[in-house]
Amino acid sequence: MAIIRPFNGLRPKEALAAQVAARPYDVLSSEEAKTAAAGNPYSYYHVSKSEIDLPENIDTHSQQVYDKAAENLHRLVQEGVLFAEAQPAYYIYKLVMNGRAQTGLVCVSSIADYNNGIIKKHEFTRPDKELDRINHIKTTKAQTGNVFLAYNDVPELNALVDRWQEHNKPAYDFTADDGIQHTVWVVNTPSIVQDITTLFAEKVPCTYIADGHHRAASASLVQKEFEAAGKITSIENPINYFLTTIFPASQLAILDYNRVVKDLNGLSKEALLSRLDYDFTVEEIGHLPQQPTMLHEFSMYLEGKWYRLVAKEGTYTTDPIGILDVTILSNNVLDKLLGIKDQRTDKRIDFVGGIRGLGELVKRVDSGEMKVAFALYPVTIQQLFDIADSGNVMPPKSTWFEPKLRDGLITHTI
Repeated sequence: MAIIRPFNGLRPKEALAAQVAARPYDVLSSEEAKTAAAGNPYSYYHVSKSEIDLPENIDTHSQQVYDKAAENLHRLVQEGVLFAEAQPAYYIYKLVMNGRAQTGLVCVSSIADYNNGIIKKHEFTRPDKELDRINHIKTTKAQTGNVFLAYNDVPELNALVDRWQEHNKPAYDFTADDGIQHTVWVVNTPSIVQDITTLFAEKVPCTYIADGHHRAASASLVQKEFEAAGKITSIENPINYFLTTIFPASQLAILDYNRVVKDLNGLSKEALLSRLDYDFTVEEIGHLPQQPTMLHEFSMYLEGKWYRLVAKEGTYTTDPIGILDVTILSNNVLDKLLGIKDQRTDKRIDFVGGIRGLGELVKRVDSGEMKVAFALYPVTIQQLFDIADSGNVMPPKSTWFEPKLRDGLITHTI
C-alpha cells in the first residue's frame, strides 16, 4: 500500500505566491524563463532555471548553475519571501483550466515505494536528465520540482478533501498569466493529517507517475547515494521521501501529443498517400484542421491539406502497448514509411503538445520547417494505468498533462 507523509513545506508568503510561482523547469527554455522572470526577483525561475542569472554562454549543467540555484533559494528564505511550515502538513492543490478543475494532495511519497514498484512508471528515463536533477537536489538540499502522481479514486479521500476546501480558507488563490487558477489549502489539524495518512495506507494499493519520471528517479538515486555513505540514520529522514502531488484519476485529462516530421524520406506526396492506403483508410478532409475523434484515427497535414487516417485491422495488436495510437503511428508510418527508427534521438522528428492546438502543426509545416504533421487522439488515463500495471513503458512523448503544477509554491527540503 502507498506510504505518504506530511512535511514542513517551504513556501511563499501569501502576498507573494503569484510572483514566486513558476512553470515546471522542463517545459520552457532558458531564454523563455529569463523573459518570464524579468523584473521579478521573487520568481522561482531563479532557483529552477538559475542559469538566467549567469552569462548567456554558461553550460546549463555546470556546477556554477547549481551553486547559483542554492544561493538564490537561500536568498529567498533570508529575505522572508519563503518560510518553512511550523509543523508537518499536507496541502490541497486545486487547479482550474478552462472551467475544468482537478484537486490533488501535496505530500511526500516514499522512495522505497518507488524502488519497490508501489509507485508505478510508464516511461524510460535518460541518465543525462537524471544527473541534472541529482546535482540540483544535492546542491540546493531541496526537491524543488513536483512529481505528478495519480491513483484510482477513493471516495473517502475525495470526501475528506472536499470538506476541507469547504470549511477552510485557502493559503493561496490566484490566477496565473496563462489563465490557470491555483488554489492551495494547508491541512495541519493533527487528526485530519493522520486520517489522510491512514486512508492512503489502507485504501491506495499503488500510485502512478503521470508526469515527472526524471524528478522521481533522481530523488531515488540521491537517496541511494546518501544511504551508501551512511548519512541516513532514521527511516523518517526527509531524504527517504520525495515531493509529489497525487490526483484521483477521475479528475485528470490527458491531451494529445502530436508529431511533425522534416521530410518524407524521399517519397513524393502521391507515393506517401498511396503507401498509407495499405494500412489506413485515407480520406482528404480539406484545408480546415480537424482533431481525431476516436482511438485509431489520425489527422495528417501535408502540403496545405488535412487527411483523415483510420488504422485498418491488422495494423495493431490488443496488448497494452500495441493498441496505443502512438505505437500504430510509429510502426506503420514513422518507421515503415518515413524511416524514423528511434524517436528519442532522430533529429527529423519533433513533438508538439496538444496545449498548442492544431494551429501549431499548420504553422510549422507551412513555414517550411517541417514537411508533414500528424495529430493523434489522446491516450486515456486507463491506458496509462494498464501499461504501468503490465510493467511496460510507453513510446516517447505519449502523454501531455494540463494544467501543470507550479514550482515554488511548496518545496521539500532535505
